[in-house]
Amino acid sequence: MGVAIGDIIAPYNRKHNLDFFRFKTLVVDGQNILYQFLSSIRQRDGTPLMDSKGRITSHLSGILYRNSNIVENDTKLIYVFDGKPIELKHRTLDERSTRKRKAEIEWAKAIKEGDLAKAKSKASQTSRVTREMIEDSKQLLDALGIPVVQAPREGEAQASYMVQKNVGFACVSQDYDSLLFGAPNLARNIAITGRKKLPYRNEYVEISPETIELSGALEGLGITREELVDIGILIGTDFNDGVSGYGPKKALTAIKEKKIDLKTGMGIGTGIEKEKEMRRGIENCEELRNIFLNPEVTDDFEIEWKEPNTQKVFKILCDEHDFSEERVKKALEKFKPKKQTMLDLF
Repeated sequence: MGVAIGDIIAPYNRKHNLDFFRFKTLVVDGQNILYQFLSSIRQRDGTPLMDSKGRITSHLSGILYRNSNIVENDTKLIYVFDGKPIELKHRTLDERSTRKRKAEIEWAKAIKEGDLAKAKSKASQTSRVTREMIEDSKQLLDALGIPVVQAPREGEAQASYMVQKNVGFACVSQDYDSLLFGAPNLARNIAITGRKKLPYRNEYVEISPETIELSGALEGLGITREELVDIGILIGTDFNDGVSGYGPKKALTAIKEKKIDLKTGMGIGTGIEKEKEMRRGIENCEELRNIFLNPEVTDDFEIEWKEPNTQKVFKILCDEHDFSEERVKKALEKFKPKKQTMLDLF
């Protein structure tokens, strides 16, 4: 889900095509991108792709076919996966499970009623990234020659740290949490370009890659990164519920003008904030700040890109999961390194 600061960050999004990322390295939030693959790569009624044994393969399809288009553009990828969840996140994970179970019931009802559009929408909300999917994904990434890093805790925190250390140009995630973790650049919509149907509306929007530069966004908003973290905490993160009544725009104003004490939730100014001062505060706000400002990360990783192990890729996808050999072979051609010309170098 991530922190909902999109409304105040959107003005600082810069649209691109994939050529913008040519010769750049992107550090991918593995769990987040797998969730995107599982949500979007589905049949018309919302059923995920599956092999003959009934095992879901949407995530493997995304890793092969969507990554192949990125790698073909001379963009390097590094995948980072979550480690042990932070204790404060367990409640969020439980709430997500509850929402998914509700969506599963609504999905089944929509299929029964023949409403395929609603069925697919509800189905995308049921996606779960399991341990088995993560392990299968790691094996496939390794076979494709894409390096994998295991984070000690939050994958986005580790990815952000790696970008801060110039291991990569940007973090790749659909969520904005990387900015709170200090990522200098966030890249979105890298693997889900094209037309996207708006939920519950017969309308489509064009999705294209975009980047957000943290320093530019902070300057434009007139805040520090620490204040951005406080805005996130005030509206709610994966680790807390936030304070009732605050969305991103109101939180931005409150933090900039120091109208609220984050710990008590009480207005410290005058007018409307003073009238509504009896709010539930965030007693563990320092602990929450520390999650974002001083995350647990590691330098214990080695980054090496290799040519695909064709035999291993075929074994995983074709032998184990019934993928088309011809389609896999065609996709693998995009992973092969291309010879650079003098024009490329300049």
